[in-house]
Amino acid sequence: MEGIVHRTVEVNGIKMHVAEKGEGPVVLFLHGFPDLWYSWRHQILSLSSLGYRAVAPDLRGYGDTEAPASVTSYTCFHLVGDIIALIDSLAVDKVFLVAHDWGAIIGWYLCLFRPDRIKAYVCLSVPFRPFLGRNPKQKTVDAFHALYGDDYYICRFQEPGKMEDELARVDSSYLMKNILTTRKTGPPIFPKGEYGTGFNPDTPDNLPSWLSDEDLAYYVDKFNKTGFSGGLNYYRNLNLNWELTAPWTGAGIVNVPVKFVTGAVDLVYTSPGMKDYIHNGGFKKDVPTLEEVIVQEGVAHFNNQEAAEDVSNHIYDYIHKFRE
Repeated sequence: MEGIVHRTVEVNGIKMHVAEKGEGPVVLFLHGFPDLWYSWRHQILSLSSLGYRAVAPDLRGYGDTEAPASVTSYTCFHLVGDIIALIDSLAVDKVFLVAHDWGAIIGWYLCLFRPDRIKAYVCLSVPFRPFLGRNPKQKTVDAFHALYGDDYYICRFQEPGKMEDELARVDSSYLMKNILTTRKTGPPIFPKGEYGTGFNPDTPDNLPSWLSDEDLAYYVDKFNKTGFSGGLNYYRNLNLNWELTAPWTGAGIVNVPVKFVTGAVDLVYTSPGMKDYIHNGGFKKDVPTLEEVIVQEGVAHFNNQEAAEDVSNHIYDYIHKFRE
């Protein structure tokens, strides 16, 4: 795709596929679930044209990156370790970080554990609180269960093999279209015993203008080869992450400047309590270095693709202030 270079890097005991283009300060892009480096295709082209080296890996368990078999090989420390090793391989001390969905969660962990490696962070969709606003009395999955019940998607993902079996009964093309095009607000609820309509009860017959048949085919090809276990294993470590991060109870982000961008109909942003947290002081209390909050009207969860140009502009406008 228009000069994007692909290579494989040894990081933290696994082989990681990386896509990159451009020269200059590094902008590191981290994707979410169920996604790939490909979700950043527009931003890679945009930022590389503006004098940056845009780098986007397939994260552990995704795409052309290796997927360890053990569920416990996907803790927050494994994921952060992968990214620190990747940064080391780029021969730079610091990067500009841009991340979405689960990538955003990894981004918060990076800022918490290794702020010395991050110049500035542009976070899409997932604020600090949902996974890292650590309740010392209640494990993460238990907290979500109390809020949303048994059928909340994170609760449904916990048992190894079960969700994979359900997803395997659904055509991959329908599945990816169902997820990527969802405009359903609020927390995703899955009926027990079947994937059903999953994230999106109104899956369109035709793709939206921002997602081509070629784009969908790329996702389908990769997930047909890998399945979804790698990505699901991130969720299966939420309680273990809760235990491992006990030393950071009450800690926030204090050393990395942050900009947050979300869609007005994003399923995270429209979950109960989230708008209040983001706009009425909770987010700023946890992240004192939060400088901007942008809400894109009419935009849903996958805003880096649906509103690609706008997201690229927000990234450039913010990180350009910190360019040396």
